[in-house]
This record gives sequence, structure tokens and C-alpha cells, in this order.
Amino acid sequence: MGYNRDDYIRIKTEFSQKYILARERAGQRRSELHAKFPRVWEIDRLLSRTGMDIMGVISSGKDTDAQIAAIKERNEKLLAERGQILREGGYPEDYSDIKYECEKCGDTGFVGTCMCECMRRALVMAGYESSGIGALIRSQSFENFSLDFYRTGGGNADLMKLNVDKLRLFADGFGRDTYKNFLFIGGTGLGKTHLSTSVAKRVIDRGCDVLYVTAVGMIADFESVRFGDGSKAKHDTDRYVDAELLIIDDLGTEVANQFTLSCIYDVVNGRINARRSTIINTNLSSKEIETKYNERIYSRLIGEYYPILFSGTDIRKQKIKAAK
Repeated sequence: MGYNRDDYIRIKTEFSQKYILARERAGQRRSELHAKFPRVWEIDRLLSRTGMDIMGVISSGKDTDAQIAAIKERNEKLLAERGQILREGGYPEDYSDIKYECEKCGDTGFVGTCMCECMRRALVMAGYESSGIGALIRSQSFENFSLDFYRTGGGNADLMKLNVDKLRLFADGFGRDTYKNFLFIGGTGLGKTHLSTSVAKRVIDRGCDVLYVTAVGMIADFESVRFGDGSKAKHDTDRYVDAELLIIDDLGTEVANQFTLSCIYDVVNGRINARRSTIINTNLSSKEIETKYNERIYSRLIGEYYPILFSGTDIRKQKIKAAK
């Protein structure tokens, strides 16, 4: 899977800092004990020589097993004495131990060569934020997408169930080599954003890079790069082709001119050539898409994207009516 590169670098750095900080804090607590209990300092000094003592025994080649057993017995007594000193002084026995947030990986993010679950969770949470819809992902998912509104609002609930199942299958099986595009077509408030967010959440949870952006926001980034210094761009424009899954919301709300049409074509065509999956949401009908965009864009949307049709009554209005 391909976590967002910037997210990975940031989280890896955070884990390195946590690892160092945990050891520094343990060292500070150890110094505190040494200053307060000289005998603890002496015990720790003797225990720290264990490796050298064992190497000396092995080098001598004389009665090795018995001497190593004696060292072990000595250390056990020293540890017991150390624990008693701390308890009597009002400290827990493990006061100077290194305390990692994750004992499984020791805050390194890896157990052996495998990524630890704690780092995977951190990358998923980072993915939520870098996707552009962190807040929505926390409240919208396949699990709370209701078909009831399509039954009561004049939509086609059976067709929508088939579409939801298709999208869930797509998200559950998403990987680096997945290539499938969807065009969500329908009026405002019919669940396009909810389903898009549901797909995004599931794909991010699988460890893949998702970028969710409005058409207006995407064009603004390209304008910033083309006509400004790029400092106002919210996203690096390379990500519009590189992201493993790109979701463009509200296509058709942007101003149509030669520049915007060129940007949209470059993104759509670039992702097709790179075989990167894309979901596009629009309130425009198929005929309106054909009228608004040039033939190069229209032919790619019709030829390379699977249409998901949304019909019925605005779900927000249904909720307001039901609440009265």
C-alpha cells in the first residue's frame, strides 16, 4: 500500500522523537534516584557491568556455567535490594524504566521489519487529515449510509443498493494496482458526498493515499501555481495525478474557460494514462456535461468512468421535514 509520502515522513519523524524523548525522560528519572539514593547509583553501576563480567567469564574459559549462574544470582539480589530501597523511599520499582507509548514496538513504529499497528493507526489518522475531508470521514461511512431516504423520497432504492454494494466492493479491494473510475451524477443533497466519503475512509483505512478536493479548489491550486508563486495552493498540483485515489467534488461549479478546461483535461487524462482511480461528483446531467466541456473531456468521462446515478428528493430536506 502507498501511504501519502509527506504523511509517512512526518509520522516517522514523530515516532523517532517519541523514542528519543522516552529514553531521555527515563534517564532524568534515573538521575533523580541516583542523587537521592547513593546505593541505587552503586547498584546500577554494578548492573551495568553485567555484559563485561560475562565476557570476562567466557574469555577465562574456566567453570563458565557456574560463574554465569553466580552473576545471575548476584544481579537478582541487587535488583531486589534496589526495589526495596525505592519502595521504602515512596517510588515504584519501575520508576526509572523506559516508558514507551507502545511497548510492542518501543515507539519505533516497527516490530522487526513489519510496521507496528500503532504506526499504521497514526498514518490512517494522518491520511484522514491530508485527504481534505477529515471531519466528514469521522461522521460519514458505509455503515451509516441509509437507503430509507431513497424509498421515501422518490428515488430508486434497489438501484442505489446495487451502487453502494459496487462501491463497497471497490473500496474493500482497493490496492496499488486498482484502476476503476466512477462518475456520480445527480442533484444536490442525494448522497454523493456521503458515498464518496465512505469510499475515501475505507481506502485510507487500507493504507492508500486519497485526495478529496472540490473542482473549484483544484482549479484555484493550478491558478496559484500558474499565475502566482504557488504559496496559496492548498495542495501540490502533482498530487492530482499521483494520489492513488482522487475524488473531485462538485465538477461543474468552476468557471469554464480555456485555462480551467485545460487543467481538468490534464488531470483526467493524466490519471487515465497513469491508471489511477478517480471519482468525480457532479450536479450536471450527461447532456449538461457534454455542453459545458469540450469533446476531449466529455469523451474521457463517458468512456472511462462508470456512471452512478442519484435520484430522488434532497435528503437534507427530507430530514428537516421528518424533524417537524
